[in-house]
Amino acid sequence: MRRHHFEALKPVCPRCRLQRQQDTPLVLQTVLREEGDTVYEGVIHCPDPDCLLEYPIIDGIPLLLPDVRSYLADNLNYLVARDDLSATIETMLGDGAGPGTVFDTSRQHLSTYAWDSYGDLDPEEEYPTGAHEPPGAIVRCLDTGLELLSQSVAPPVIDVGCAVGRTTFELAAKSDGLVLGVDVNFSMLKLAAGVLGKSRVSYPRRRIGVVYDRRDFAVSFPGADKVDFWACDALAPPFADGSFRFALGLNLLDCVTSPHGLLQSIGRILQPGGQTLLSTPYDWSQATTPMEAWLGGHSQRGPGDGAAEPLLRSLLTPGQHPQSVESLRIAGEIEDVPWHARVHERSNVSYSVHIVAAEATETT
Repeated sequence: MRRHHFEALKPVCPRCRLQRQQDTPLVLQTVLREEGDTVYEGVIHCPDPDCLLEYPIIDGIPLLLPDVRSYLADNLNYLVARDDLSATIETMLGDGAGPGTVFDTSRQHLSTYAWDSYGDLDPEEEYPTGAHEPPGAIVRCLDTGLELLSQSVAPPVIDVGCAVGRTTFELAAKSDGLVLGVDVNFSMLKLAAGVLGKSRVSYPRRRIGVVYDRRDFAVSFPGADKVDFWACDALAPPFADGSFRFALGLNLLDCVTSPHGLLQSIGRILQPGGQTLLSTPYDWSQATTPMEAWLGGHSQRGPGDGAAEPLLRSLLTPGQHPQSVESLRIAGEIEDVPWHARVHERSNVSYSVHIVAAEATETT
């Protein structure tokens, strides 16, 4: 965690905000390991006597979540996972653990996200014509969406659901101020933080089954000194109202328990006149989002015949829906943008994503 980001963005206690709608500024209480401006291990503290919750900083990533105890328990395997093992030992662990395990699932996610985010910079990457679309769908989606905006990317910037961090770096190159990437997946944040700290991408690229090849290569991003990565809940961001001027949320709406809650959270932390760029393939899963919270995809007998796009438009148009997010107003959209995700060398998943730009408005 960069001290400069912490001091400039002034995070507030997420539990105080969630439970009491109170903005209690957090304090960097203890520094256990630090290099330059970056705190790699430490403790962040809520000074409110009715709370006094502590939030750890692990591997340079502060864990600023309302129920941090449950997060630690649920993610313990990822939090203590080693990253100093050779590729050979990793393959032996993968063979021993087998498919469907926590170890295998984590490697699969890192493979898919890191390939698309950084594969275009990998000097060894090959993708035969017709077998796979080239990596970089996430960057192409970002660039396409930015064309909808009425102004340049104004800081401070938050990349909500940043995954392994490529879009966070891209936003830093397009902005002249601080950029923060937030996610709840610690393994992905750790990869992103590794890129930030070492200027190298290192990830397990899945070949087939549980066979992975370690990819490791140098990268350089303009403006990386303006970037930091934190573990935060997109539905309970630890920031006061109006803390940011731009928010990005690519393919996140269908990955949270409450899409409507996500829209509200983004609207809350944006300054009036601030902008947000969102995208989604509406690839709903009951395991992640209760069906009743889906934007479309059910209730075919009601208005819209179950279509998702009209519902999202109405939610971002004040007065158009009983649950319209009054702090956001739709400014532009593109309905069908291709997005390809690599599963392994013989599997490629294709999506068509809906990109929406919106502007934050004054609320009364």
